[in-house]
Amino acid sequence: MSLVVYNTLTKKKETFKPLEEGKVKLYLCGPTVYGPLHIGNFRGPIFFNFARNWMEHIGYDVNFVYNYTDVDDKIINKANEEGVDSLEISERYIKYFQEDFGRLGLRPHTHNPKVTDYIPQIIEYVQGIIDNGMAYVVDGEVFYETTKLDSYGELSGVNLDELNSGERVEVDERKKDPKDFVLWKPAKEGEPSWDSPWGKGRPGWHIECSAMIKSILGKSIDIHGGGIDLIFPHHENEIAQGVGCNSCKYVNYWMHNNFINMSGEKMSKSLGNIITARAFMDEYHPEVLKYIMLSTHYRSMLDVTDEKIDQAFSGSIRVYRALQVAKHAATFATNDSAKVNKKLAEELSRLDKKIEKACNDDFNTSEMMSAIYEAVKTFNALNLEKKAKDVNSAPTAIAFSEWIAKYGRMSALFAMDPEQFLNEIKEVQIRRKGIALEKVEELLAKRADARAAKDWDAADSARDELNALGIDFQESGDEVTWSVRV
Repeated sequence: MSLVVYNTLTKKKETFKPLEEGKVKLYLCGPTVYGPLHIGNFRGPIFFNFARNWMEHIGYDVNFVYNYTDVDDKIINKANEEGVDSLEISERYIKYFQEDFGRLGLRPHTHNPKVTDYIPQIIEYVQGIIDNGMAYVVDGEVFYETTKLDSYGELSGVNLDELNSGERVEVDERKKDPKDFVLWKPAKEGEPSWDSPWGKGRPGWHIECSAMIKSILGKSIDIHGGGIDLIFPHHENEIAQGVGCNSCKYVNYWMHNNFINMSGEKMSKSLGNIITARAFMDEYHPEVLKYIMLSTHYRSMLDVTDEKIDQAFSGSIRVYRALQVAKHAATFATNDSAKVNKKLAEELSRLDKKIEKACNDDFNTSEMMSAIYEAVKTFNALNLEKKAKDVNSAPTAIAFSEWIAKYGRMSALFAMDPEQFLNEIKEVQIRRKGIALEKVEELLAKRADARAAKDWDAADSARDELNALGIDFQESGDEVTWSVRV
């Protein structure tokens, strides 16, 4: 089955055909680095990490560019507030982002360009648009003339005739048309600036991506990604710039991930419900954030609720517990004639096909996650932990672990040591539910002593107290394992 993607430009799914056979040029709009990023900012990095990995899995060589906007009004304002250079702000939060990115275990991008490293290329790009008669200069400021592009507005579907001045466009009487946008802005005192043919100044927001794309990937690319909030005006203006400078199609496929809400409400400072990615990972776990993101299709609205978080805990624990069993069973004695359990092998083969169909259909990660649960269910039904004498147990466990690892690598999930993950999640759940670890250990010890003394009333009493706390436990001889009920 060929890869099919939903193209925001055409508003339909299309069979993916790269510009160059076997290769994909992918650009994803990166962060403006003036503060910690919230969880919504990470939906793109998490999803497009998977998309890149899937495309490589099916045979493409992907050149993935993810930029940093390190010169911007917000960065300048933050620098002025702190009385420091804007470069100090941008470098601080690039490092902050990279630390969060590293905690998520996402693969590095092929390129991470910074706007300030591409000023000469940006100036050249702006000059190209001017030379092609698509831009004009007023008092050292360069504007793109949108009326020169008949297709302007095609990506967003915005009715440009009904778009009032000042409504998502900057009002400036020097513009020939209210929709015209800035490519280069004159320097202001206390702001970073660079020499240009139009005087000292700095780039407008939209031009940076177009110039970096051309410099790194070429005039035209296969896929451009970003959040749906960037469709207008940012991506609409990028298309205008690409055509205006290069006189060719800018992007073949536009892909946009949807918003994230918190308990049914849009994240906003006024509501006080913005949660940074770092705070979320500290409160819950990096695996939980990735799990939530990939359990919902990237084009669907994602509502992060307590229920959704609990589902992520439950689902990830379920997978890691199976991996824990598999890790132990992989050490069982075996021989050269041993085989992978036939039922499991057939199920994994079936699920491979299911995942291939789902992920080739506009990267349906929610179906992939569903298939992973089906594999776990089949594996758990084999009860390998009780079959140490079966020579087939070890190869079966290894086959299961390798199958999970295959899709785990694509999604940046399920790569931790099972014991480490389960212990970390246990600590998170104890903290969330306000359970005292000392009390749990005390009751487990009390039950163990009571069982040893055959004091069944005391043992049952300890069991009931543990159940009341929400603690599940399993006893196997002298060994006791326990977990917090989700």
